[in-house]
Amino acid sequence: MLFLMRKQLLFFLLVLSSGIWAQNEMLLKGKIMGNIRDLEGIMVINVTAAKYVATTNDGHFAIAAKVGDTLRFSAVQVDEKTLVLKQEDFCENLLLVRLEPQVHQLSELIIKDYSHINAESLGLVKKGQMKFTPAERKLNTASNSYAAIGLNGSAGLDPLLNWISGRTAMLKKEVEVEKKERMQNHLKNLFEEDYYISHFKIPDQYVGGFLVYASENSRLMAAITSKNKILTLFLLGELAVEYLKILADEE
Repeated sequence: MLFLMRKQLLFFLLVLSSGIWAQNEMLLKGKIMGNIRDLEGIMVINVTAAKYVATTNDGHFAIAAKVGDTLRFSAVQVDEKTLVLKQEDFCENLLLVRLEPQVHQLSELIIKDYSHINAESLGLVKKGQMKFTPAERKLNTASNSYAAIGLNGSAGLDPLLNWISGRTAMLKKEVEVEKKERMQNHLKNLFEEDYYISHFKIPDQYVGGFLVYASENSRLMAAITSKNKILTLFLLGELAVEYLKILADEE
């Protein structure tokens, strides 16, 4: 009878300790593994507890968690992974998590030989016509009145080509400016201005400047484009810290 009571008590203690283990948060330490060039800045998110940390440059992380919590690993450079924590995950000194790099599949590239197609074969110039090196061509253009003035007194092509190249460069800059303006508008619509002030501690007079600063970040742009809200929030937090340091240095 006494032996049976001891056995029941032992079983009760085991169940109780298991329940306490499951209820109490512990600091879970881990490391990201895999063929990934950049291990820094991978988001480790405790979805259950709504907490997150970022990995160090060698892939290490430490986050508060308990048995049954769901961890999500997310970054632009890796495939997202979800892991439900088990009791044995806390028994190891280091939880090793293998992630796969984000691979962008390119369509097949077929290279064909078009070396036989040239100005002569197309009938654009006469066969056997003298060929100039780039430097010689520039010299010939500058010294040949027909090339400079054009046939029948028409304007030469060089000014037109220069104008086109300048116009192309200007249009490329305009596209980049437009992208950044769209990003700034998206950030304005993402959160109220008060949220940037209260959550990210940005002074109210600098919120506009912070949005401009954040719109320059390519990782944030990629996160917003991929609609990764958690990563977007985390990157905004990182950028806010950087921006506040810049403001402090300027004062």
